[in-house]
Amino acid sequence: MRRPTSHQDTLPRTTKIHCQSVHTPGVASIRTAPMGAVGQGAATAALAVFAPAMVGRALPSAWRTVTPEQAVEARARAPARVLRRVAPGIEERAAALADPLTVMVEDAPALARPLFAANRPLCDRADPVERLWQLVTALREFRGDAHAATLADHDLDAQEALALSAGTGRVPHESMRADRGWSEAEWAGAVDRLRSRGLLDAEENATDRGRAERDRIEHTTDRLAARLLRPLATPRADALLAALKEPAWRVLRANLLPFPNPIGLPDETDRGPRPTDEGTSAAG
Repeated sequence: MRRPTSHQDTLPRTTKIHCQSVHTPGVASIRTAPMGAVGQGAATAALAVFAPAMVGRALPSAWRTVTPEQAVEARARAPARVLRRVAPGIEERAAALADPLTVMVEDAPALARPLFAANRPLCDRADPVERLWQLVTALREFRGDAHAATLADHDLDAQEALALSAGTGRVPHESMRADRGWSEAEWAGAVDRLRSRGLLDAEENATDRGRAERDRIEHTTDRLAARLLRPLATPRADALLAALKEPAWRVLRANLLPFPNPIGLPDETDRGPRPTDEGTSAAG
């Protein structure tokens, strides 16, 4: 089979996939690349809420075009280029943040966290901005693995979890369904099951019981994710979180992300002035 001959050959194609991956099957290859050349079954289980058919449109066929190693390389280089463009001073900030973030990643347990476990060994990158992106990606996957486990513990399948989230108003119903690859019939079945449990009403909105269930899911996910902060003293953890706000604000201001989006990320840019740089030096 034909393989790209270099990372440079692969970069433009993979960068495009990375930018579109929130809304396309490309997310399957981009996010699971650290796990190696996995197939549809393993990727669907790890990604938790994506339809098997959507994942199957990307895997394993994507590995005939780009190797997992090339995808990992390209997905680190592309965000670093964007961060350098939209967040002036990011290299200095990345150097200051590397130590506490590394401590968090190295201290976190990998048991039952497949995407985090696959991303952790990739954090030792020479480029400071690429390293920053990979470190926070590993932390994001730690929380994502925790969220998937929490959904399973609350006896929600993938479609039900998405329909309940949409029912709380976090994201539009139709875009959530389409972005994660579920058919109208599959979505309707999930809605019926949630109604039978008293979690959704006739208009697909979450009932009081449904909102309480969703709140419990988020609380449990946050509790499990908070394990990441354990190796940092409270002042250092506070300084780290404060130092991350300014580059995050700049990314939001650059209009790189759609709103609303499938993960329910709010647009914080209209809620006040740009965060200050306080806490950057303390984070180290």
